[in-house]
Amino acid sequence: MLITASRRTDIPAFYSQWFYNRIREGFAIVANPLNPRRKSRIDLSPGVVDGIVFFTRNPLPMLEKLHLIAAYPYYFHVTLTAYGADAEPYRLPVDTAVQALRRLADAIGPARVIWRYDPVFLSDTYTPDFHMAAFSELSNKLNGYSNKCVISFVDDYRHIRGNMKSLGARTPTVSEIDDLARSFVVSARDAGMALETCAEETDLSHCGIGHARCVDHRLFEALTGCTLDIKRDKNQRRACGCSESIDIGAYGTCPCGCLYCYANHSPQLVRCRRADYDEASPILCGRLQAADTVTARPVKSRRTERPPLF
Repeated sequence: MLITASRRTDIPAFYSQWFYNRIREGFAIVANPLNPRRKSRIDLSPGVVDGIVFFTRNPLPMLEKLHLIAAYPYYFHVTLTAYGADAEPYRLPVDTAVQALRRLADAIGPARVIWRYDPVFLSDTYTPDFHMAAFSELSNKLNGYSNKCVISFVDDYRHIRGNMKSLGARTPTVSEIDDLARSFVVSARDAGMALETCAEETDLSHCGIGHARCVDHRLFEALTGCTLDIKRDKNQRRACGCSESIDIGAYGTCPCGCLYCYANHSPQLVRCRRADYDEASPILCGRLQAADTVTARPVKSRRTERPPLF
């Protein structure tokens, strides 16, 4: 079983102690996003967890306690863009974010740190030339600290349309995507990075860009030397290539406030949910209620040890 922590919120930046408590106690309880009264108990013991994928804008709060997850294979996706506070109100300053990614790579190695420059949107401020220059500068600063960069282009989620309108933002055209891709791939290659797209229908293989598996059992196989019998996650979008996993996060709990984010519907909801945060609770930003139904989710390890070659 693979764990994502998390596509729904930034656990490393804001809930790292909760996560470490869950690892120590060996389980987490996760609410069904469509029916919050239905909850699953997820076994987090090393015997069943084949890998953990972290998604974050700020790995720094986790760095001092990474030894607590030494029994688990894991890697990080770290989002680092050049947008201003109009799009990312509570982002780290760019230079601080660069140093944070570098520190993480120094601690765990560049093979386990994937840089994300996404989502890409365009406006009068954030033009194609802006992105090309910003990507080139950032990739140069991250040379040697990541082996791969993942990009995507902003999706038209209904609940972010007002935010996008306030930014004057739009999705790049097919021609603009092609121009951006050709520029990005050169910058990435110069920095020693492969470039892939996240859940994009557009085929950019002619630019030397592949389709990513952000949750990738093949990477865990490479990291551990084990074979993992894990299939593609059929619950994700059609263009998503991710391996099947269980997400232990919760929507509406990330205070980053990025205007393009699909995971938050309103700042008010985030404030309300965070008011219930208790690092000792088995549920992220919540507590068990009398009306809740908790079911142990059947999980097991999918790994097979590879025999030695000689």
